[in-house]
Amino acid sequence: MASVSVANARKSYGHFEVLHGVDIDIEDGEFVILVGPSGCGKSTLLRMIAGLEEISDGKISIGSKVVNNVAPKERDIAMVFQSYALYPHLTVEANMGFSLKLAKAPKEQTKQRVRDAAQILGLEHLLDRYPRNLSGGQRQRVAMGRAIVRNPQVFLFDEPLSNLDAKLRVQMRSEIKQLHQRLKTTTIYVTHDQIEAMTMADRIVVMKDGYVEQIGSPLDLYDRPANLFVAGFIGSPGMNLIRGKVSTTEPLVFIADGGGELPLPHGACVTQGMEIIYGIRPEHITIGHGTVTAEVVLIEPTGAETQVTTMLGTDQLVATVRERLDLHAGDKLVMTPDLDRLHLFDVKTEQRLPTRPD
Repeated sequence: MASVSVANARKSYGHFEVLHGVDIDIEDGEFVILVGPSGCGKSTLLRMIAGLEEISDGKISIGSKVVNNVAPKERDIAMVFQSYALYPHLTVEANMGFSLKLAKAPKEQTKQRVRDAAQILGLEHLLDRYPRNLSGGQRQRVAMGRAIVRNPQVFLFDEPLSNLDAKLRVQMRSEIKQLHQRLKTTTIYVTHDQIEAMTMADRIVVMKDGYVEQIGSPLDLYDRPANLFVAGFIGSPGMNLIRGKVSTTEPLVFIADGGGELPLPHGACVTQGMEIIYGIRPEHITIGHGTVTAEVVLIEPTGAETQVTTMLGTDQLVATVRERLDLHAGDKLVMTPDLDRLHLFDVKTEQRLPTRPD
Protein backbone atom coordinates (compact mmCIF):
# COMPACT_ATOMS: atom_id res chain seq x y z
CA MET A 1 0.00 0.00 0.00
CA ALA A 2 1.07 3.61 -0.49
CA SER A 3 -0.07 7.18 -0.22
CA VAL A 4 -0.70 9.22 -3.38
CA SER A 5 0.13 12.91 -3.72
CA VAL A 6 -0.94 15.18 -6.56
CA ALA A 7 0.74 18.58 -6.38
CA ASN A 8 -0.20 21.47 -8.71
CA ALA A 9 -0.98 18.97 -11.47
CA ARG A 10 -1.85 20.48 -14.83
CA LYS A 11 -2.85 18.93 -18.12
CA SER A 12 -2.95 20.73 -21.44
CA TYR A 13 -3.71 19.68 -24.98
CA GLY A 14 -1.88 22.31 -27.00
CA HIS A 15 -3.05 25.67 -25.68
CA PHE A 16 -6.18 24.16 -24.08
CA GLU A 17 -5.73 23.46 -20.36
CA VAL A 18 -8.11 20.86 -18.91
CA LEU A 19 -6.65 20.55 -15.39
CA HIS A 20 -5.68 23.71 -13.56
CA GLY A 21 -3.25 23.09 -10.72
CA VAL A 22 -4.91 20.20 -8.87
CA ASP A 23 -3.70 19.43 -5.31
CA ILE A 24 -4.82 16.22 -3.58
CA ASP A 25 -3.15 14.21 -0.80
CA ILE A 26 -4.46 10.66 -0.38
CA GLU A 27 -3.43 8.71 2.69
CA ASP A 28 -2.18 5.14 2.72
CA GLY A 29 -5.22 2.81 2.69
CA GLU A 30 -7.76 5.57 2.03
CA PHE A 31 -10.73 5.22 -0.35
CA VAL A 32 -11.02 8.50 -2.28
CA ILE A 33 -13.59 9.20 -4.98
CA LEU A 34 -13.23 11.80 -7.73
CA VAL A 35 -16.71 12.99 -8.68
CA GLY A 36 -18.12 15.62 -10.98
CA PRO A 37 -20.06 16.12 -14.21
CA SER A 38 -18.83 14.86 -17.57
CA GLY A 39 -15.85 16.86 -18.80
CA CYS A 40 -14.69 18.01 -15.35
CA GLY A 41 -11.29 16.28 -15.70
CA LYS A 42 -11.71 13.43 -13.20
CA SER A 43 -10.88 10.59 -15.63
CA THR A 44 -7.98 12.57 -17.09
CA LEU A 45 -6.56 12.99 -13.58
CA LEU A 46 -6.95 9.26 -12.87
CA ARG A 47 -5.18 8.39 -16.13
CA MET A 48 -2.36 10.78 -15.20
CA ILE A 49 -1.94 8.95 -11.88
CA ALA A 50 -1.91 5.66 -13.81
CA GLY A 51 0.65 6.98 -16.30
CA LEU A 52 -1.70 6.64 -19.26
CA GLU A 53 -1.68 10.43 -19.74
CA GLU A 54 1.42 12.60 -19.48
CA ILE A 55 1.42 15.34 -16.86
CA SER A 56 1.95 18.81 -18.35
CA ASP A 57 3.14 20.39 -15.10
CA GLY A 58 3.25 19.64 -11.38
CA LYS A 59 4.12 16.43 -9.58
CA ILE A 60 2.49 13.06 -8.89
CA SER A 61 3.96 10.80 -6.20
CA ILE A 62 3.08 7.25 -5.20
CA GLY A 63 4.57 6.58 -1.79
CA SER A 64 7.83 8.48 -1.62
CA LYS A 65 8.51 8.15 -5.35
CA VAL A 66 7.76 10.85 -7.94
CA VAL A 67 6.25 9.00 -10.91
CA ASN A 68 5.92 11.76 -13.53
CA ASN A 69 8.30 9.94 -15.87
CA VAL A 70 7.72 6.38 -14.65
CA ALA A 71 6.09 3.91 -17.05
CA PRO A 72 2.61 2.66 -16.06
CA LYS A 73 3.77 -0.94 -15.55
CA GLU A 74 6.42 0.27 -13.07
CA ARG A 75 4.04 2.31 -10.89
CA ASP A 76 2.71 -0.73 -9.01
CA ILE A 77 -0.92 0.20 -9.63
CA ALA A 78 -3.86 -1.82 -10.93
CA MET A 79 -6.70 -0.25 -12.89
CA VAL A 80 -10.29 -1.39 -13.40
CA PHE A 81 -12.08 0.24 -16.33
CA GLN A 82 -15.71 0.82 -17.28
CA SER A 83 -15.18 -1.79 -20.00
CA TYR A 84 -14.32 -5.20 -18.55
CA ALA A 85 -11.69 -5.76 -21.29
CA LEU A 86 -11.53 -9.52 -20.72
CA TYR A 87 -9.91 -11.87 -23.20
CA PRO A 88 -12.85 -13.81 -24.71
CA HIS A 89 -10.74 -16.89 -25.55
CA LEU A 90 -9.40 -17.28 -21.99
CA THR A 91 -11.16 -18.76 -18.97
CA VAL A 92 -11.88 -16.72 -15.87
CA GLU A 93 -8.84 -18.27 -14.20
CA ALA A 94 -6.59 -17.45 -17.15
CA ASN A 95 -7.93 -13.88 -17.39
CA MET A 96 -7.29 -13.25 -13.71
CA GLY A 97 -3.78 -14.67 -13.83
CA PHE A 98 -2.74 -13.16 -17.16
CA SER A 99 -0.66 -10.29 -15.73
CA LEU A 100 1.25 -12.70 -13.49
CA LYS A 101 1.90 -14.97 -16.47
CA LEU A 102 3.36 -12.01 -18.38
CA ALA A 103 5.55 -11.24 -15.37
CA LYS A 104 6.74 -14.89 -15.46
CA ALA A 105 5.55 -15.52 -11.90
CA PRO A 106 5.81 -19.15 -10.76
CA LYS A 107 2.78 -21.20 -11.82
CA GLU A 108 1.93 -22.33 -8.32
CA GLN A 109 2.12 -18.76 -7.00
CA THR A 110 -0.14 -17.57 -9.84
CA LYS A 111 -2.63 -20.35 -9.19
CA GLN A 112 -2.74 -19.59 -5.47
CA ARG A 113 -3.20 -15.84 -5.96
CA VAL A 114 -6.02 -16.44 -8.44
CA ARG A 115 -7.72 -18.86 -6.04
CA ASP A 116 -7.41 -16.38 -3.17
CA ALA A 117 -8.87 -13.54 -5.27
CA ALA A 118 -11.65 -15.81 -6.53
CA GLN A 119 -12.58 -16.69 -2.96
CA ILE A 120 -12.74 -13.01 -1.97
CA LEU A 121 -14.98 -12.22 -4.96
CA GLY A 122 -17.14 -15.35 -4.89
CA LEU A 123 -15.82 -16.61 -8.23
CA GLU A 124 -14.51 -20.05 -7.20
CA HIS A 125 -17.25 -21.90 -9.12
CA LEU A 126 -16.70 -19.82 -12.27
CA LEU A 127 -12.96 -20.25 -12.83
CA ASP A 128 -13.41 -22.66 -15.77
CA ARG A 129 -15.98 -20.51 -17.58
CA TYR A 130 -15.39 -18.07 -20.43
CA PRO A 131 -16.46 -14.38 -20.36
CA ARG A 132 -19.33 -15.07 -22.79
CA ASN A 133 -20.90 -17.33 -20.15
CA LEU A 134 -20.87 -14.65 -17.42
CA SER A 135 -23.28 -11.89 -16.43
CA GLY A 136 -22.19 -8.25 -16.41
CA GLY A 137 -21.65 -8.30 -12.67
CA GLN A 138 -19.58 -11.48 -12.86
CA ARG A 139 -17.42 -10.01 -15.63
CA GLN A 140 -16.76 -6.94 -13.52
CA ARG A 141 -15.75 -9.18 -10.61
CA VAL A 142 -13.29 -10.94 -12.90
CA ALA A 143 -11.84 -7.56 -13.91
CA MET A 144 -11.49 -6.71 -10.23
CA GLY A 145 -9.91 -10.10 -9.55
CA ARG A 146 -7.36 -9.48 -12.30
CA ALA A 147 -6.38 -6.31 -10.40
CA ILE A 148 -6.33 -8.00 -6.98
CA VAL A 149 -3.93 -10.80 -7.96
CA ARG A 150 -1.28 -8.20 -8.76
CA ASN A 151 -1.31 -7.08 -5.11
CA PRO A 152 -0.70 -3.45 -6.13
CA GLN A 153 0.06 -0.44 -3.96
CA VAL A 154 -2.92 1.45 -5.41
CA PHE A 155 -6.23 0.46 -7.03
CA LEU A 156 -7.63 2.82 -9.68
CA PHE A 157 -11.30 2.48 -10.72
CA ASP A 158 -12.61 4.41 -13.75
CA GLU A 159 -16.45 4.34 -13.59
CA PRO A 160 -16.46 0.53 -13.22
CA LEU A 161 -20.22 0.23 -12.65
CA SER A 162 -21.50 2.39 -15.51
CA ASN A 163 -22.42 -0.60 -17.69
CA LEU A 164 -24.49 -2.34 -15.01
CA ASP A 165 -28.21 -2.04 -14.30
CA ALA A 166 -29.42 -0.09 -11.27
CA LYS A 167 -29.93 -3.07 -8.95
CA LEU A 168 -26.56 -4.59 -9.79
CA ARG A 169 -24.84 -1.23 -9.33
CA VAL A 170 -26.11 -1.07 -5.74
CA GLN A 171 -24.89 -4.62 -5.08
CA MET A 172 -21.49 -4.05 -6.67
CA ARG A 173 -20.76 -0.77 -4.90
CA SER A 174 -21.39 -2.59 -1.60
CA GLU A 175 -19.02 -5.37 -2.66
CA ILE A 176 -16.30 -2.91 -3.69
CA LYS A 177 -16.55 -1.11 -0.35
CA GLN A 178 -16.36 -4.40 1.55
CA LEU A 179 -13.41 -5.43 -0.61
CA HIS A 180 -11.58 -2.24 0.34
CA GLN A 181 -12.31 -2.79 4.02
CA ARG A 182 -10.81 -6.26 3.71
CA LEU A 183 -7.72 -5.46 1.61
CA LYS A 184 -7.14 -1.90 2.92
CA THR A 185 -5.39 -0.96 -0.33
CA THR A 186 -5.26 2.72 -1.28
CA THR A 187 -8.11 3.23 -3.76
CA ILE A 188 -8.93 6.08 -6.13
CA TYR A 189 -12.32 5.76 -7.80
CA VAL A 190 -13.88 7.93 -10.52
CA THR A 191 -17.64 8.33 -10.96
CA HIS A 192 -20.18 10.93 -12.06
CA ASP A 193 -22.75 9.38 -9.69
CA GLN A 194 -22.82 11.36 -6.44
CA ILE A 195 -24.81 8.60 -4.67
CA GLU A 196 -21.97 6.18 -5.45
CA ALA A 197 -19.52 8.71 -4.05
CA MET A 198 -21.55 9.36 -0.88
CA THR A 199 -22.02 5.68 -0.02
CA MET A 200 -18.50 4.42 -0.75
CA ALA A 201 -15.86 7.07 -0.09
CA ASP A 202 -13.77 7.94 2.93
CA ARG A 203 -13.29 11.29 1.25
CA ILE A 204 -14.73 12.85 -1.88
CA VAL A 205 -13.00 15.21 -4.32
CA VAL A 206 -15.63 17.30 -6.13
CA MET A 207 -14.40 18.60 -9.48
CA LYS A 208 -15.73 21.09 -12.02
CA ASP A 209 -14.13 22.37 -15.23
CA GLY A 210 -10.69 21.08 -14.27
CA TYR A 211 -10.69 22.60 -10.77
CA VAL A 212 -11.16 20.98 -7.36
CA GLU A 213 -14.19 22.62 -5.77
CA GLN A 214 -14.03 20.88 -2.38
CA ILE A 215 -12.45 17.88 -0.64
CA GLY A 216 -14.03 16.28 2.42
CA SER A 217 -15.89 13.35 3.91
CA PRO A 218 -19.33 12.62 2.42
CA LEU A 219 -21.15 14.21 5.35
CA ASP A 220 -18.81 17.23 5.41
CA LEU A 221 -19.73 17.97 1.81
CA TYR A 222 -23.40 17.33 2.46
CA ASP A 223 -23.65 19.42 5.62
CA ARG A 224 -21.12 22.14 4.80
CA PRO A 225 -20.82 22.66 1.03
CA ALA A 226 -18.16 25.25 0.28
CA ASN A 227 -20.00 26.79 -2.63
CA LEU A 228 -23.11 26.77 -4.78
CA PHE A 229 -21.84 24.08 -7.15
CA VAL A 230 -21.11 21.55 -4.40
CA ALA A 231 -24.42 22.33 -2.72
CA GLY A 232 -26.33 21.63 -5.90
CA PHE A 233 -24.30 18.59 -6.95
CA ILE A 234 -24.24 16.62 -3.69
CA GLY A 235 -27.56 15.24 -2.46
CA SER A 236 -30.56 13.51 -4.07
CA PRO A 237 -33.05 15.06 -4.45
CA GLY A 238 -30.97 18.20 -4.83
CA MET A 239 -30.90 21.17 -2.50
CA ASN A 240 -33.53 23.87 -3.09
CA LEU A 241 -31.62 26.94 -4.31
CA ILE A 242 -33.64 30.14 -4.61
CA ARG A 243 -32.25 33.50 -5.69
CA GLY A 244 -33.40 36.72 -4.04
CA LYS A 245 -32.36 39.38 -1.55
CA VAL A 246 -32.51 40.23 2.12
CA SER A 247 -35.31 42.57 3.15
CA THR A 248 -34.49 46.22 3.87
CA THR A 249 -36.50 46.30 7.10
CA GLU A 250 -36.29 44.46 10.41
CA PRO A 251 -36.81 41.65 11.20
CA LEU A 252 -34.72 40.49 8.25
CA VAL A 253 -36.33 37.93 5.94
CA PHE A 254 -35.43 36.52 2.56
CA ILE A 255 -37.49 37.83 -0.38
CA ALA A 256 -37.23 35.55 -3.40
CA ASP A 257 -37.06 36.97 -6.89
CA GLY A 258 -40.16 34.89 -7.61
CA GLY A 259 -42.14 36.73 -4.95
CA GLY A 260 -42.04 34.26 -2.06
CA GLU A 261 -40.78 35.04 1.42
CA LEU A 262 -38.70 32.77 3.68
CA PRO A 263 -37.38 33.25 7.23
CA LEU A 264 -33.75 33.89 8.13
CA PRO A 265 -32.12 32.84 11.41
CA HIS A 266 -31.71 35.49 14.08
CA GLY A 267 -28.30 37.12 13.73
CA ALA A 268 -27.70 35.82 10.18
CA CYS A 269 -24.48 37.24 8.71
CA VAL A 270 -26.22 39.20 5.97
CA THR A 271 -27.01 42.87 5.41
CA GLN A 272 -30.18 44.65 4.38
CA GLY A 273 -30.82 44.44 0.64
CA MET A 274 -27.99 41.94 0.09
CA GLU A 275 -28.42 39.62 -2.91
CA ILE A 276 -28.07 35.99 -1.85
CA ILE A 277 -29.09 32.46 -2.79
CA TYR A 278 -31.17 30.65 -0.18
CA GLY A 279 -30.42 26.92 0.11
CA ILE A 280 -32.42 24.33 2.02
CA ARG A 281 -32.47 20.57 1.51
CA PRO A 282 -35.88 18.93 0.94
CA GLU A 283 -35.64 16.82 4.10
CA HIS A 284 -35.01 19.95 6.19
CA ILE A 285 -38.46 21.38 5.42
CA THR A 286 -41.32 20.52 7.76
CA ILE A 287 -44.84 20.45 6.35
CA GLY A 288 -47.93 21.18 8.42
CA HIS A 289 -46.89 24.17 10.50
CA GLY A 290 -44.95 27.36 10.04
CA THR A 291 -45.37 30.73 8.36
CA VAL A 292 -44.54 29.85 4.75
CA THR A 293 -47.53 29.13 2.49
CA ALA A 294 -47.05 27.33 -0.83
CA GLU A 295 -49.15 25.53 -3.43
CA VAL A 296 -48.71 21.82 -4.14
CA VAL A 297 -47.97 21.05 -7.81
CA LEU A 298 -46.67 17.46 -7.68
CA ILE A 299 -46.73 14.48 -5.30
CA GLU A 300 -44.13 11.72 -5.80
CA PRO A 301 -44.42 8.80 -3.35
CA THR A 302 -41.31 6.59 -3.31
CA GLY A 303 -42.45 4.23 -0.53
CA ALA A 304 -40.42 5.22 2.51
CA GLU A 305 -40.66 8.91 1.60
CA THR A 306 -42.84 11.28 -0.38
CA GLN A 307 -41.44 14.17 -2.38
CA VAL A 308 -43.78 17.15 -2.42
CA THR A 309 -43.09 19.79 -5.07
CA THR A 310 -44.61 23.18 -4.32
CA MET A 311 -44.58 26.65 -5.82
CA LEU A 312 -43.55 29.57 -3.66
CA GLY A 313 -44.44 32.51 -5.83
CA THR A 314 -42.81 31.49 -9.11
CA ASP A 315 -40.02 29.48 -7.44
CA GLN A 316 -40.15 25.72 -7.00
CA LEU A 317 -39.60 24.31 -3.51
CA VAL A 318 -39.33 20.56 -2.90
CA ALA A 319 -39.95 18.97 0.51
CA THR A 320 -39.34 15.34 1.47
CA VAL A 321 -41.57 13.85 4.17
CA ARG A 322 -41.91 10.39 5.72
CA GLU A 323 -45.50 10.86 6.85
CA ARG A 324 -48.35 9.59 4.64
CA LEU A 325 -50.01 12.93 3.93
CA ASP A 326 -53.28 13.32 2.06
CA LEU A 327 -52.15 15.96 -0.42
CA HIS A 328 -53.23 16.79 -3.95
CA ALA A 329 -52.07 19.16 -6.67
CA GLY A 330 -53.57 22.58 -6.06
CA ASP A 331 -53.67 22.23 -2.27
CA LYS A 332 -52.29 25.07 -0.18
CA LEU A 333 -50.04 24.07 2.69
CA VAL A 334 -47.88 25.69 5.33
CA MET A 335 -44.28 24.74 5.91
CA THR A 336 -41.15 25.86 7.69
CA PRO A 337 -37.44 25.39 6.90
CA ASP A 338 -35.06 24.20 9.62
CA LEU A 339 -32.99 27.35 10.11
CA ASP A 340 -30.20 25.34 11.76
CA ARG A 341 -29.74 23.51 8.43
CA LEU A 342 -29.99 26.59 6.22
CA HIS A 343 -27.34 27.44 3.60
CA LEU A 344 -26.79 30.94 2.24
CA PHE A 345 -24.59 31.77 -0.76
CA ASP A 346 -23.20 35.02 -2.11
CA VAL A 347 -24.70 35.70 -5.55
CA LYS A 348 -21.45 37.09 -7.00
CA THR A 349 -18.84 34.67 -5.60
CA GLU A 350 -21.20 31.69 -5.15
CA GLN A 351 -19.33 30.95 -1.91
CA ARG A 352 -21.18 29.80 1.20
CA LEU A 353 -21.91 32.49 3.78
CA PRO A 354 -22.04 31.91 7.55
CA THR A 355 -25.64 31.73 8.74
CA ARG A 356 -24.74 32.75 12.28
CA PRO A 357 -21.97 34.79 13.90
CA ASP A 358 -18.85 32.83 14.91
